[in-house]
Amino acid sequence: MTRLLRSFLSAAVIVSTFFSCKTNDKSGENNGQAPANAQSVKSISYSIVNTFPHDTSSFTQGLVIYKGQMYEGTGGADYDLVGSKKSRLMKVNLQSGQAEKSIDLPGKYFGEGITILNDTVYQLTWREHTVFVYTLPDFRKVKEFPINTEGWGITHNGKDLIVSDGTSNLYFYEPSTFRLLRTQSVMQNGELSFNLNELEYIDGFVYANQWQQPYIFKIDPESGQVVGRIDLTQAWDRIKQIDSEADVPNGIAYDAEAKKIYITGKKWPELYEIQLGQ
Repeated sequence: MTRLLRSFLSAAVIVSTFFSCKTNDKSGENNGQAPANAQSVKSISYSIVNTFPHDTSSFTQGLVIYKGQMYEGTGGADYDLVGSKKSRLMKVNLQSGQAEKSIDLPGKYFGEGITILNDTVYQLTWREHTVFVYTLPDFRKVKEFPINTEGWGITHNGKDLIVSDGTSNLYFYEPSTFRLLRTQSVMQNGELSFNLNELEYIDGFVYANQWQQPYIFKIDPESGQVVGRIDLTQAWDRIKQIDSEADVPNGIAYDAEAKKIYITGKKWPELYEIQLGQ
């Protein structure tokens, strides 16, 4: 099942559930408005500070800055038709956009998001329900964990791993065992969000690309509320003018030491350092 079909079916289920609930509502009242306690999503502006090259063969699924170095996880598999290389884990030179170190995943695996915690790399796979664990700096695979959902995006809060699977949920896992600790639904203006993809944890909030959309959501991980939204339409339009083969925005990296944020997309020719507005 392709992601497009999966997204369509997921949306259909949500719509069906919504109308079913309203039909069975004994009050019979539905004015189409969000609940009174729903939080309004704030629009967050951004500006491009620096532009760097990005390898257009990289079907970007995860992007991380760790101890001043950039790492990237990409997607692709023997059965994949996106025209990208095989799924990889790479250490990338920010200035050149080229890989300084790289390993391929076995051909049957489609790589997804990555995160790094305590010199340990965690890399999701899409439909294979497997998480790969590597040590730094050698990229030596030391563990594999099973996961019950699809793997899309992953980040951490310094203690727990936080995973998305393309739905409205964030999943919190224990790093040493990948034991599920809790599941948090994400709400936007009183409704469930959807297509949560690549993740990054920045100053107490989870930032998430929305797959097939130009948005990055700023999410309160405790309440699940989307409290801000960044619209990348301008950057995406620029990319499409440069390279018509470029795919959707996907990739958020935060350099906690330098306080810098980077974004890119699948097969994008450019990667941007951005500064967020208030």
